[in-house]
Amino acid sequence: QVQLVESGGGLVQAGDSLRLSCSVSGRTSSNYGMGWFRQAPGKEREFVAAISANGGRTYYADSVKGRFTISRDNAKNTVYLQANSLKPEDTAVYYCAAMFWASSTYAHEYKYWGQGTQVTVSS
Repeated sequence: QVQLVESGGGLVQAGDSLRLSCSVSGRTSSNYGMGWFRQAPGKEREFVAAISANGGRTYYADSVKGRFTISRDNAKNTVYLQANSLKPEDTAVYYCAAMFWASSTYAHEYKYWGQGTQVTVSS
């Protein structure tokens, strides 16, 4: 059983930055590919970023390339999403997700999900 807890969301102005964290417990994060997804009101959950179990590969949605960076610290069982140059369209609940060994851009392939953390970007 794996527990994921996101933190770091908040209310910021356009152009500002946030660092989201996802703490993994129950199993070491080194066994899991990790992803960040987001969901805005009235919209489907969308892929944001993913990272392989060993951190060697990262993937980003076109909408966040160059602005967001996913990273992981397996010793701390934590995954991060550094979000820079935030835009109002980045406003959403951000979810951390985990899948065994592999990573994916498809939400349905992830087995474990956190509760989400709200990011609100004002203009």
